[in-house]
Amino acid sequence: MTLRVLAAMSGGVDSAVAAARAAEAGHDVTGVHMALSSNPQSYRTGARGCCTLEDSRDARRAADVIGIPFYVWDLAERFHEDVVEDFVSEYAAGRTPNPCLRCNEKIKFAALLDRAMALGFDAVCTGHYARLEDGVLRRGVDAGKDQSYVLAVCTPEQLAHAMFPLGDTTKADIRREAERRGLQVADKPDSHDICFIADGDTRGFLAERLGTAKGPIVDADGNEVGEHDGAYAYTIGQRKGLRIGTPAPDGRPRYVLDISPVTNTVTVGPREALDVHEITGERPIWLGEPPAGPFACRVQLRAHGEVHACTAEADGDVLRVRLDAPARGVASGQAAVLYDGDRVLGSATIAETARVPA
Repeated sequence: MTLRVLAAMSGGVDSAVAAARAAEAGHDVTGVHMALSSNPQSYRTGARGCCTLEDSRDARRAADVIGIPFYVWDLAERFHEDVVEDFVSEYAAGRTPNPCLRCNEKIKFAALLDRAMALGFDAVCTGHYARLEDGVLRRGVDAGKDQSYVLAVCTPEQLAHAMFPLGDTTKADIRREAERRGLQVADKPDSHDICFIADGDTRGFLAERLGTAKGPIVDADGNEVGEHDGAYAYTIGQRKGLRIGTPAPDGRPRYVLDISPVTNTVTVGPREALDVHEITGERPIWLGEPPAGPFACRVQLRAHGEVHACTAEADGDVLRVRLDAPARGVASGQAAVLYDGDRVLGSATIAETARVPA
């Protein structure tokens, strides 16, 4: 069946090959580059970031080679409100957000998809490394590039209008395919880090927007061991850059255990104090009917992080997860994504964690 497909083209190799595959499959494909910055020079430094005039031109050249129409859609205001401002406010609240996940939720499969549907398109095609099989979201075959974690915030209704042509291929093969197709982006470096922080300085980015707010760094007993310029600059499990003037009595490294925006306090302690056994997630999204009662599965707690055996349970608007073995460095604001093998069952935003004494 021929579909009218809107291909989101970032200017990179993945989205270019995805659009080419969709067109080769016989679909009626139109390429669109999302302009996400009102100042298109501000979101890239070298291989960092995205969304520059260079990226727009690369996407246009790829569309020309593929032989599809191409447009630029201005989504800068939505991106700033739903991704950038959300990122800043989450850090201000002591949480650690994932902006790629939020971009999928609010931009690619909300703002972009809504506009595409209004214009009569059947699906949005992206260069994500994940597989869709009969409405089931699965991991991509390239474990190092799998992006099912950041797509797990999509609802079944959104996934019904999504297309991920790259999920069955490795990144190395995608680059070789791009070269065979004559796409100039075949060797273009991947963007990395947070796309809207071009220089990679997250602390400086947040300080510019939230200002300096000095406060204490304390140990688990409440003893002050240092001072910070803003609790927002820290994340759970962080070890480097703590600016602690007093070494631990046992000489061992200390890690961020807790961030309290109310008291502007950062608490540090030994690595084992990061152990988390229970997780509470809010705003769960289920890709199918949630299982009744507790069920065994595996959970991933950060992008490209390891998976953990667990028992999960849907409790109304809450997801409860009990880990078989403790995990460390679990930060509120990240996503807890449940898997059955390579199949995504659902996700929720981590709201609370608990350490259960042995």
